[in-house]
Amino acid sequence: MRAPLRGAGNCAPSPNDAAPGIEIAAPPPWPPRLLAGVTTPYGDAERLDRVAHLTVHGTAPVLSAAELVALSENIGLRGRGGAGFPLARKLTAVQTALRADRRAAVVVNGTEGEPSCLKDTALLLYAPHLVLDGALLAARALGAQQVAVGVTRPDVADSVGRAIAERGPMPQQLRVTRLPERFVTGEGSALTDGLDGGPALPSGRRVRSSERGLGGLPTLLSNTETYAQLAVAARLGALAYRGVGVPDEPGTLLLTVAGARVLEAPTGVPLARVLEYCGTGPGQGILIGGYHGTFLSPAAARTVTLDRASLAAHGAVLGAGAVLPLPEGTCAAGEAAAVARWLAGESAGQCGPCALGLPALADALEAVVRGGGERALAAVRDRSRAIARRGACGHPDGTVRFVASALAAFPEEFAAHAYGGGCGRPVLGALPLPGGSARAAAPSAARSAARPAARPAAPAAQLVVDWTLCRGHGLCADLAPGVVRLGPDGYPQQAAMPLPARMRRRARLAVRRCPALALRVRPDTG
Repeated sequence: MRAPLRGAGNCAPSPNDAAPGIEIAAPPPWPPRLLAGVTTPYGDAERLDRVAHLTVHGTAPVLSAAELVALSENIGLRGRGGAGFPLARKLTAVQTALRADRRAAVVVNGTEGEPSCLKDTALLLYAPHLVLDGALLAARALGAQQVAVGVTRPDVADSVGRAIAERGPMPQQLRVTRLPERFVTGEGSALTDGLDGGPALPSGRRVRSSERGLGGLPTLLSNTETYAQLAVAARLGALAYRGVGVPDEPGTLLLTVAGARVLEAPTGVPLARVLEYCGTGPGQGILIGGYHGTFLSPAAARTVTLDRASLAAHGAVLGAGAVLPLPEGTCAAGEAAAVARWLAGESAGQCGPCALGLPALADALEAVVRGGGERALAAVRDRSRAIARRGACGHPDGTVRFVASALAAFPEEFAAHAYGGGCGRPVLGALPLPGGSARAAAPSAARSAARPAARPAAPAAQLVVDWTLCRGHGLCADLAPGVVRLGPDGYPQQAAMPLPARMRRRARLAVRRCPALALRVRPDTG
């Protein structure tokens, strides 16, 4: 039966023993789809067990792969975990990659390592069967025999485990696995690595999960909310699904407001209306998309609507649905520095730009807050340039993007700290962090170096650096001068460097003498 959980009327704070830190908007401001039946007229939130789920949503239909692709294309369904990749293209890619034995897998990304996001956690706690419906719908269409759900919270693992047990025997192998609670655990290769029993770290390889994912099989990997949206769309049909939201992006979306409040809204809803419903305003600005996201000015927050086109006009994306107002009473520079420090601690430790570059960037930003003047501001810019586009995964670039957006959004705030006595405001923690402080989670150098080397395709006559192995010894710059140029952090500035014919011999010498075996010439045509 349903386990009662307390909700939150009009997004106001409310205790929730079963789901600490999560508040569900109750009564919902718009007719819910994903959260239908979760909230009661009395303001409580309830977990839907199998019987309650079928009562609210009915039985899920069975669709062929062609029907599922057509449905996803018709409604323009995209991933809701951050990247926003079209689901129809993912489905088609898995179909194309299927081997003769027709084996495939389906993975649900429920890790939600972003501290400012709780929407997927809310779905898996309150409506886990809707998520499983979507995953099984895809599995049946693709002929996949494995469906794996990756999570990090123990209460979420328990809820999904109970949902699996409530379904009884089924043709597909359905399991939930609890993974390390790290920011990078949700990266695609890290997720499948963890589900396969590995350390849940990004591989650094440019291999799509649709080609080689769980157990080496072609894998459909998508976010928790994406599968729930698919389950709703399959029941409603494309025409009814398109009955709410904007024409180019129909349906609803889940938002996490201020790091604790989850509500469902139609796409295209004005951001100002969401904030008003939740009893808050834009404050000094709004961080959209989480800690790899973008700050919107108060003026932009009053006019923007929550859809791709409107947000793109302001250089933002909704990402994983995080909406974080920065109140007037907090220090924006201190808030940004705290997040940058936490992001640095979340490094997988597999490449120099992440393991060394991000802590150095956090140091520089903290120096600005402490009054380091122009020298500290220049260090932030230099560190950002040294990190950009050089990481083994997207974490370094996302962190640089966050820092750059904060500097652009609050120039007077950072200037007051860098050149004067600061702003005089405390850091209230409006940008939530686990435990209120950063966590160091870098693995040992030995484990990092033991991971397989990435093999990116490269044109002839290039010297290539494998960031998963490079340790910043700097010997390559001495052995191949003019080819390898080191950045401020002591690491090569580029991952692939043009290699003139006259430097081939020197480059091969650098390859042989590199202590970390992180260099190679691709291809060796000499």
